[in-house]
Amino acid sequence: MSETKNPALQFRFDGPDDAPVLVLGPSLGTTWHMWDRQVPELSKHWRVLRFDMPGHGGAPAHPVESVGELAARVLATLDEVGVQRFGYAGCSLGGAIGAELALRNPQRVASLALIATSPRFGTADEWRQRGVIVRTNGLDPVARTSPERWFTPGFAAAQPAITDWAVQMVRTTDPGCYIAACEALAAFDVRGELGSIGVPTLVLVGSEDQVTGQGEARTLVAGIPDARLAVVPGASHLAPVEQPAAVTDLLVRHFGSAWQAAPDTAATGQHAIAAPPVKPVLAPPPAAPPAEIAPVERPQEQGERPDAYAAGMKVRREVLGDAHVDQALAAADEFSEDFQDLVTRYAWGEVWSRPGLDRRTRSCVTLTALVAGGHLEELAFHVRAALRNGLTPPDIKEVLLQAAVYCGVPAANSAFRVAQTVIREETTPQE
Repeated sequence: MSETKNPALQFRFDGPDDAPVLVLGPSLGTTWHMWDRQVPELSKHWRVLRFDMPGHGGAPAHPVESVGELAARVLATLDEVGVQRFGYAGCSLGGAIGAELALRNPQRVASLALIATSPRFGTADEWRQRGVIVRTNGLDPVARTSPERWFTPGFAAAQPAITDWAVQMVRTTDPGCYIAACEALAAFDVRGELGSIGVPTLVLVGSEDQVTGQGEARTLVAGIPDARLAVVPGASHLAPVEQPAAVTDLLVRHFGSAWQAAPDTAATGQHAIAAPPVKPVLAPPPAAPPAEIAPVERPQEQGERPDAYAAGMKVRREVLGDAHVDQALAAADEFSEDFQDLVTRYAWGEVWSRPGLDRRTRSCVTLTALVAGGHLEELAFHVRAALRNGLTPPDIKEVLLQAAVYCGVPAANSAFRVAQTVIREETTPQE
């Protein structure tokens, strides 16, 4: 057994040095210790590599911008220790990393297990909202509610030590890295690419998972050509912790039978990977994708649009949120649709997309201009946008105080009232 750190990822090995490598990826807010009860059995057959996300478990706090960047850091870590081909099992965000690895580096992934994973985790708005709450209140509110997201009520009540461990894991995570991971999940969406995952895949979900439930699992199984579904009874989101024996057995069966030998081993000089001869007992994939889980394009975004429309729509959604933009576009009719097109292309595609100012600064300028103009309805939208763009409530207060000097106290008085309401709505943790 050994432990190592590098600038990108903190990781450790367990198991024989000459065994094939199996990588285990944790979920957001957890550390490699979430796999502690799988390792004794898995390390009999494989050289198990576990890693911590940036800023988790004492790992270096180097935030990432995307799930793809996290996957690249996993590959960099494997390159550093000389591992070319590997199996991969990941939970939640760790599963998203596994999907990204299988899509972008299929020659290196021998077999895949996606636990409590979705091709798209909720909505971008939900993840950015969580980032706003953490930026404003710290990680304590998220930490305190983690057990109810991760475990069934009965397990949480019967295992107070594990519940406390879960809370402390989240509390000790670097807030900046947690927020960055939320942003990465907000942008993650591989629904249209699942058919390109070409390795044997186990999709595993807890029967009681309310975060990424059986609907998301069946979307993965329907989309990935060689995928099988396993539902673990009596488990919620963190199934490897709540039902360790069942999850371990499923992983051993899957990787023991579905591990592919390295391609063209004679040419590459690599040895084919040996694995335990165990046959899986898993639910077969559905005959056809269920209609209700087919990805649906927004009508407003179908087809090619000229000039800066696509860039503007992307920025507009990231700053204002999908819900607000969808509402504005849905309300447009023949009379107002050209105006919506103009706003998207000019305000968002031409101005907000310029590199000269970062979004945080642009939010400060926008808030001041809206106070000066008395545009209180727009001010509410842009207070929300400012929180998304990294301004804290104290930052917004300072902007409005500055505006009071140059735009007038009555205008700032109204602005403070609007901003206070929005900030309370956006930063109050959901119990």
